[in-house]
Amino acid sequence: MWKEENNCLKKTFVFKNFPEAFAFMARVGMIAEKMDHHPDWRNVYNRVEISLSTHDAGNTVTEKDRKLAEKIDEIFGNS
Repeated sequence: MWKEENNCLKKTFVFKNFPEAFAFMARVGMIAEKMDHHPDWRNVYNRVEISLSTHDAGNTVTEKDRKLAEKIDEIFGNS
């Protein structure tokens, strides 16, 4: 579940290994590019931590973030 804190939506995804985490990031990256809305994220081995906010709206959570979060969850569910 996404958690809203400090004007961001945040979630951590855990995978079996690094290649699965990296493949997930590549898929998210393609969707984010199409949406022209890019996440802040961090990857360490099998964990991907994502933080979403809309920079041009004063670094707050907007509908853009909620839509990207929904698409990210769909990608994770299909991983």
